[in-house]
Amino acid sequence: MQDLLSKIFTYQESVPMIFTHWSFWVFFLAVLAGFSALQKRMQLRNIWLFVVSLFFYYKCGGYYFFLLIFSTIVDYFIGWGIYNSTTPNKRKFLVGLSVFVNLFVLSYFKYAYFYTDLFNTILGTDIKVVNYLALGMNEIANTSLDIYTIILPVGISFYTFQTISYSIDIYRYKVKPVKNILDFGFYVSFFPQLVAGPIVRAAEFVPQIYRKFKLSAYEFGYATFLILNGLVKKIVISDYISVNFVDRVFEQPLLYSGFENLMAVYGYGIQIYCDFSGYTNIAIGVALLLGFRLPVNFRSPYKATSITDFWRRWHISLSSWLKDYLYIPLGGNRRGTVRTYTNLMITMILGGLWHGANMRFIIWGAIHGLALAFDKFIKSVTNFRFSGQWGRALSIFITFHIVSFAWIFFRAQSTEVVGNMLQQIGTDWQWGQTFEYLAGYKWIFLLMLVGFVFHWLPSRVKESYIRWYIVVPWYLKIPIIVIVVFFIFQIQSADIQPFIYFQF
Repeated sequence: MQDLLSKIFTYQESVPMIFTHWSFWVFFLAVLAGFSALQKRMQLRNIWLFVVSLFFYYKCGGYYFFLLIFSTIVDYFIGWGIYNSTTPNKRKFLVGLSVFVNLFVLSYFKYAYFYTDLFNTILGTDIKVVNYLALGMNEIANTSLDIYTIILPVGISFYTFQTISYSIDIYRYKVKPVKNILDFGFYVSFFPQLVAGPIVRAAEFVPQIYRKFKLSAYEFGYATFLILNGLVKKIVISDYISVNFVDRVFEQPLLYSGFENLMAVYGYGIQIYCDFSGYTNIAIGVALLLGFRLPVNFRSPYKATSITDFWRRWHISLSSWLKDYLYIPLGGNRRGTVRTYTNLMITMILGGLWHGANMRFIIWGAIHGLALAFDKFIKSVTNFRFSGQWGRALSIFITFHIVSFAWIFFRAQSTEVVGNMLQQIGTDWQWGQTFEYLAGYKWIFLLMLVGFVFHWLPSRVKESYIRWYIVVPWYLKIPIIVIVVFFIFQIQSADIQPFIYFQF
C-alpha cells in the first residue's frame, strides 16, 4: 500500500504523466469528480484546478515544479506593479524586468550548455555547467540531485511565453491583472495546455476564469471527438511510423537507399504533424470538458499554398505570438523593404532557436525566414499567381517540399546526418529495388498514405463526419468510443513515446 501511494504521489522520471498513458486518464477522472462537486462554487473550483494542475506538473517535471511557482509569483506582482504605476518610465522598467527575468530563467535552463560550450571554445576554458536549482534543493531539502546535469524543464518554453505576454499586455493596456495570485497561478499552470501549448494569452483565458461552467451537448460530443482523434493521431499514426521506420532511417541514413530516406522525410512530416496536432486536440478536448475554450493551433498546414500560408496554419499560437511580440515591435513591414526582410529573418531564426540551442534549429528557422522573404518579394514585384485547381495543387506541392526540406534539419541529430540523407536522396536512389521497398514497408507506407489522405480531405468532408459523430445517439457513440480505445491500446507500443514538443 505504501509503495502504491508513493508511486501515485511522487515523481517517477521513467513514467511521466502524459496523455497517452493510462495514469493521466485516472488522474483526469479524479479531476472531473472534484470539479463536478465544486463547479458551482467558482473560487473553490478555480483553486481545485490550480492545485491539480500543480500536481500534474510535478508528476511531469519533478522538482522543476518550483520554477513554475517562481515564475507565477514574479509575474503576478510585476503585473500589478505595471498596472498601478503612474509614470511611463516605471512601467517600462517593470515590463522590461518581467521580460528579463523570464528570458534569463529560460536561457539558463535551455541554453546553458550552448553558451558554455561556445565560451569554452572561444576562450579555451573548461567551465562546467552547474544546475543551481538542484544545488539549492540538495542544501535545503537534503536531496542528492545531480548538480552537473540540466534537464530542460517540461513546458518552460510555453509558460514563459505565456507569462511574458501577460506582462506586455498589461503594459499595453490590453488586459487588467487577475484578481488574486491563485487565479493567476491557475491561468499559468492550467494542466491541459501547460507542457506543450497552445500558448494561451491572458485576454483569451482570464475572462473564462470568472465565468460559470457551461457545456452544451454539442460541445461535449466535439470534445470527445477531439480526444479520440488526438489519441489516434498520436498512437496509431505518429508513434507507429516513428518507431518502425522514421527513427531508424534518421539514425543511420547511409544504411538506407535514397528512396527510403525520402520516404522517411515524408514520414517525419506526417509524424510531427500527427504528434503535435494530436496533443493539441487532446488538450483542447480535455479543457472543453472542464468548460474552458483553448485557441485552435492547426488548420491543415500541409494544404498551405505558400510558406506565408503555412505559418497561418502551423502552430498558430506560436506564430501569432512571434508576430505580435517580436516581428511587429522590431518594425514589421513599416520601415522599408530591407528592414522587413531583416525582421522576418530575425523573427524566424529566433523562432528556430526557441525550439532548442542547436545550429540545426537556427538553420530550420533561417530556411523558413528566407522562404517567407522570397514569397513576400515575389508578391511585391508581380501579380502572377498559380490559378485553378492544378495551379493550387502545384502551389501546395512546392510549399510542402520546402517545409519537408526544412524538417530534415529539424529532425536530424546533426548537420552530418542532414548531409548523409541529402547525399542518399540525391545519389543512391536504387530504382530497381523500389517495388521491393514498397512491399517491405507496405503497412508503414499505407499508414502514411492514410494520414496524408485524411489531412488533405476537403474541409466540408471533415466537418460532415465530425458532425455525424457529434449528433449520433449515445447508444451508438459509446460503442464507437469503446472500439476506438480498444484499437488504440492494441496498437500502442510497449515503451512510452513522449510527445515531440515536450522537449521544447
